[in-house]
Amino acid sequence: MTAAALLAHLGTGTTTVCRAWAVTRTDGVVLGFTDHDRELSFEGIVFRADSGITARALAQATGLAVDNSEAYGALRSDAIAEADIVAGRYDGADVRAWLVNWADPEARLLQFRGTLGELARTGGAFTAELRGLSEPLNQAQGHVYLAHCTAVLGDARCRFDMAQSGYRVEVAAGESAGDTLFRLPALAEFDDRWFEKGRLSVLTGAAAGLWGSIKNDRLDTAGRSVELWQGLRVPVAPGDLLRLEAGCDRRAETCRLKFQNFANFRGFPHVPGEDWLTISPMKAAGRTSA
Repeated sequence: MTAAALLAHLGTGTTTVCRAWAVTRTDGVVLGFTDHDRELSFEGIVFRADSGITARALAQATGLAVDNSEAYGALRSDAIAEADIVAGRYDGADVRAWLVNWADPEARLLQFRGTLGELARTGGAFTAELRGLSEPLNQAQGHVYLAHCTAVLGDARCRFDMAQSGYRVEVAAGESAGDTLFRLPALAEFDDRWFEKGRLSVLTGAAAGLWGSIKNDRLDTAGRSVELWQGLRVPVAPGDLLRLEAGCDRRAETCRLKFQNFANFRGFPHVPGEDWLTISPMKAAGRTSA
């Protein structure tokens, strides 16, 4: 891959160039597209010419301004399917865009790298915003002092091993009531509300790879009911394999008693709340003012 070869080709005045995009979804699927009329292949990716995808001009600037562009095309089951967009499989996907000499694909220049932003679909077509690598600089940085823990259960700051026995379980899905409520076997070894504020992941079936945050977890004589905050956007069929992970409400007491992980608690349970600002001086008992 040499940008110099492409520049030399552009200097000839008679060019054979096109654009190519590679999209790497969060589930690992890699898709290639090009606006050329024939397929291209490089870096182990086949860039399809019949995908109906193209892009607007790329806006780039010096400094910390965010590079941005927009891609649009047709929804197709063998390229970009509406069901995958609805399921969120393209949310935050990695995007690379090249200018390529289609007569010699080794002569190419990487013009853009970033992620997919907002996706919209209508009338059998989609539009996707492309955001450059400097986009995360727009996000708030720094540490916030809060009474509850600011880590995510199981992440590098929490350091809790979710693979430990007693903190997650795999179970076949039963009948569902709507797209947020699941009826499961009792799993009596886990207390009532054990998975509340935890995570439900789908391991097999049409919704494989999707997950949702657990709103309610109730154990009763009929079994276990698990309710999500939001639907998974793809139906879960009876028999699909699910994984339930224990929930954490981020309180110091929960960290100490439920997870025995208080040494890694990332909150400040003794920090004064906002109400201390409104406290007025009070006369001590047994004393009178002069």
